[in-house]
Amino acid sequence: MAQQCSTVTVLDGEARDYLPIENYGMIGNMRTCALVSMDGSIDFMCWPYFDSPSIFCRLLDKHKGGFFSLSPSPSLTCNTKQQYLPSSAILQTRYIHEDGVVDVVDFFPRPKNTTILSSGTTSHYAYREAQNVPGELKKWLVRRVECIRGSMSLEIEIFPAFDYAREGHKTTILAPERRADDGISKTVTFHGKTERLQLDVVICGAKTPSSSSPVISFKKELRKGMTGEGVHATVDLQEGEHVSFILREDLEQHVAAVITPEIVDSEQHSTQAFWFKWLSKSKYRGGWREVVSRSLLILKMLTFEPTGAIVAAPTFSIPEAIGGPRNWDYRFSWVRDSSFTIYILLRMGFSDEADAYMAFIDERLRKTVTANSALPIMFTIHGETDIPELELDHLEGYKGSKPVRIGNGAAFHQQFDVYGELMDGIYLYNKYGKPVSWDTWTLVRKMLDYVLTIVNAEPDMSIWEVRNHKQNFVYSKVMLWVAFDRGLRLADKRCLPCPNRARWTEARDTLYEEVMEKGKRYNQELGCFVQSYENNTMLDSSILIAPLVFFIAPNDPRFTKTVDRILLPVDKGGLTSAGLVYRYDTAASDDVGVGGVEGAFSMCTFWLVEALTRASSYDSKYFVKAVNLFENMLSFSNHLYMFSEEIARSGQQLGNTPQAFSHLALVSAAFNLSRVTDGSKNSMK
Repeated sequence: MAQQCSTVTVLDGEARDYLPIENYGMIGNMRTCALVSMDGSIDFMCWPYFDSPSIFCRLLDKHKGGFFSLSPSPSLTCNTKQQYLPSSAILQTRYIHEDGVVDVVDFFPRPKNTTILSSGTTSHYAYREAQNVPGELKKWLVRRVECIRGSMSLEIEIFPAFDYAREGHKTTILAPERRADDGISKTVTFHGKTERLQLDVVICGAKTPSSSSPVISFKKELRKGMTGEGVHATVDLQEGEHVSFILREDLEQHVAAVITPEIVDSEQHSTQAFWFKWLSKSKYRGGWREVVSRSLLILKMLTFEPTGAIVAAPTFSIPEAIGGPRNWDYRFSWVRDSSFTIYILLRMGFSDEADAYMAFIDERLRKTVTANSALPIMFTIHGETDIPELELDHLEGYKGSKPVRIGNGAAFHQQFDVYGELMDGIYLYNKYGKPVSWDTWTLVRKMLDYVLTIVNAEPDMSIWEVRNHKQNFVYSKVMLWVAFDRGLRLADKRCLPCPNRARWTEARDTLYEEVMEKGKRYNQELGCFVQSYENNTMLDSSILIAPLVFFIAPNDPRFTKTVDRILLPVDKGGLTSAGLVYRYDTAASDDVGVGGVEGAFSMCTFWLVEALTRASSYDSKYFVKAVNLFENMLSFSNHLYMFSEEIARSGQQLGNTPQAFSHLALVSAAFNLSRVTDGSKNSMK
């Protein structure tokens, strides 16, 4: 092995500015993910799991956050295209220049044939580094660079920032130069206190008599603000030549297996086959097939396969408004989000994922539900409930949006709506998946008996997790109604014993009457549902869920008048702007403890589409509005049909990305629109 290189170049230049949030694509392996920019830089990656500390986080601090960039020489002005390889989560970034074209292909390897082994518990998983053993999941990040026309000079920059850029590390270059015939692949190591990574470089020449193998030269560099040294390299590629960069765990106590071009080829082929095989299970036959398929692939990448948990988003602290304080960590499994996802997965044909999540939530119920305890609103991907919220003061935040937060203080909120969402998920799982067990039913009874004790006791913080005084939110009341309704339906459908049936029925009916009396504002001009019993002048788009959970008929005048009100522009008392729907008027809301503005909510816009679609079965005028809103919303996706949580007034994406709620709402809206346009052909088969 070559002698270690100790020369370090200190850089003090201006860091690359922040890119728009929509300029990123995502790759994942159901353990973690990475965001790859259109200029070929991985600017966000937590390692080795979704909720692990970041090692690349330039998205949240352009100076300190760390990145892994593969890009053309700065002297070249290239056009850039980015797309996924067909029916896969393999991302291709293409640099196009008059003198040459280069593809960068990014992916996390997956075995071709694999099954979900989750038992819903953390006790059955641990990463075992696969030393080229067929069928094992490799803990690798693979970046392949291939010149497909002409020639091009590329620059490679790898600057890790361990532990959210709080921890220093030691960088060691084992081979300052790399050639195709070296016979080894391990080139650089990055050793922090808790994580030890190595970079393997695999070079393949053009295999023509006139070609010579490319040479890659590495050197250390230290950038201003970084906690440790990175490496910089250059390579000149000719047509037919390709280089692979593999970042993996450095198992110093073992002899690291040499990675060859054939191994990298095999990993890419296996990964492509895995994704194609997974997506082929989809039962979706409606319109907007490509958009729906992409959303399904994203939802799959947001699952944590070892336990079955589903994260709300794979990122943290991407702001809901530039420069504002609404910056949250979404790398956890919300009962609300995940329960809605069950229905989509089941209806689209992905029963394994639904089974895995139900095993996860079943174990959580066993550990947390008692006669006198509330259901936590979220869990870590490992099933834990201790999620303290911390602020990372050393990071400047995306475009200066502070504070940067990890953890989530909402974990300790009272949000009574989660009982309805969970019960809806359990009911639908019993209907479209597998019959629930007796043990699960006893847990359901215990949970709903507890809900009886809180249904009229006190207000909560509800779906939007507002951090001011608690209120009697209409959305929560509707979902509490759902909880009892689904419990009663499940008991009837399965003829299950229900000792407190009378009390459940009374609570359900009382909630309905209460919402219809207190959850609607009356005046001579307009009557519509409001945000809460206390805040009875505030419109809230969460009521759009009501017909979707069969609380109210979609053509009920009380609901259609509310929809008509929501469709009005914000300055005229509505919640819609440029075809995008806001949660509520944050400027008029006393959201103590948060403050700031936000964008339109992607999920709420898709909810409006679905509500209009359901209403169109009784009044055709709503159908055209639904289609127009849906098509308009799709125009705000990024180039890969990926949606973050919100859309700014400027049209840019905001908030953590991609968000599971946005994509499951998209799929549901597309499914229902397609059933209306061509019901017989688009029904699930």
